[in-house]
Amino acid sequence: MEAGRTLSPTPIIDSDHPAVIDYARRAAGDATDPRERAVRLYRAVRDDVVYDPYGLGLDAANMRASATLAHGRGWCVAKAVLLAACARAEGIPARLGFADVRNHLSTEKLRAAMGTDVFVFHGNTELQIEGRWVKATPAFNKELCAKFGVEPLEFDGVHDSLLQAHDGAKRTFMEYVRNRGSYDDVPLDEILAAFRETYPTMFRAAGGRKLEGDFGAEGAAERERG
Repeated sequence: MEAGRTLSPTPIIDSDHPAVIDYARRAAGDATDPRERAVRLYRAVRDDVVYDPYGLGLDAANMRASATLAHGRGWCVAKAVLLAACARAEGIPARLGFADVRNHLSTEKLRAAMGTDVFVFHGNTELQIEGRWVKATPAFNKELCAKFGVEPLEFDGVHDSLLQAHDGAKRTFMEYVRNRGSYDDVPLDEILAAFRETYPTMFRAAGGRKLEGDFGAEGAAERERG
């Protein structure tokens, strides 16, 4: 993986888009230290963009960083793309990491549609800070985490920030089951192939069947029911 590719824009990681550049600049603020800038970018993307797997668009146009920024919501891959684009816009090398996970933050409706509790190609961002690649997962915003009863993931720019291993009651929660590797751009064809294989009922119609609803409200309601 060439170093220059982790700083360059792509059609999906559009770090050269004016809106992305402006957002990244405002989020980084006056921080001059690369690690602090990375932390600020992470927190901004994590909390400014609502995590929403319903109605996700599995195409380049909807995964584009500028599109996620404009929508103000997105699923894990879209938010990882946005963080990568912001980092590249600020001169921080960034790439994408993927893994299959179990017990992902979800709802009964989503699990029923998927037919499994395994989420394939869960996305995170990998940032090169002070010569080291560090993993950051900006998927779940603070407000959503509160509704589901889990602590939001923090990121310090030194240690990997992955998935919550336990929920608020200290019960085993999320776990990684397969590492899918690191990429300097979105492996869209691989993601679509894995989704079609793993979630066949969600792909009966062309482009997949989109779910509708308020993901956060449904999660809060399920938590209340115990």
